[in-house]
Amino acid sequence: MKQIIRPMVAADRSGVFRILESAGNFTPEEVGTALELIDEWLELGEHSGYLTYVVEEVGEDESKVGGYVCFGPTPLTESTFDLYWIAVDKTKHRSGVGKKLLKFAEEEVMRRSGKLLLVETSSMETYDGTIAFYEKTGYELVGRIIEYYKAGDDKLIFAKKLVANSAPERVVTPESELQPVAVAVEAPDPVLSA
Repeated sequence: MKQIIRPMVAADRSGVFRILESAGNFTPEEVGTALELIDEWLELGEHSGYLTYVVEEVGEDESKVGGYVCFGPTPLTESTFDLYWIAVDKTKHRSGVGKKLLKFAEEEVMRRSGKLLLVETSSMETYDGTIAFYEKTGYELVGRIIEYYKAGDDKLIFAKKLVANSAPERVVTPESELQPVAVAVEAPDPVLSA
């Protein structure tokens, strides 16, 4: 099956909901929060501040969402981004889909002049796999807020400094060879229309 990472569209919402609901470690409130960010992305696009992408698994007869990632610039910072959500279909755990999504997010952050990516997660035992995932992918535990979520559940803050040489080189088309493209604007900029 071929895997494509692309911006999330409304038709992907049910697939992402299925992934979040079956993950096993998200509460109904957390799933609801994830869906709120998704809905903001679907309504406002980049103006929402929540850049949201899916891995689409394309087969001969069907395609389905295999995972998703949501990240965005941290307000009031020059080059820091937050990774808000990353979730992969349980049947795809340990298959590289999560690493592919995370690497895509890191490259996209660097493309947008980001230099630091932060991740917050729970210290609960059900998140041990998540914690190991971030550690294996080069994230450093930089903070812990004791009993942040509830008694016995600390907030763990991981960080990774992103350096341009860790991203693959992108092929750049000379400006003289670029073709004009029509762009559709889906939502007005709330700052400019105020």
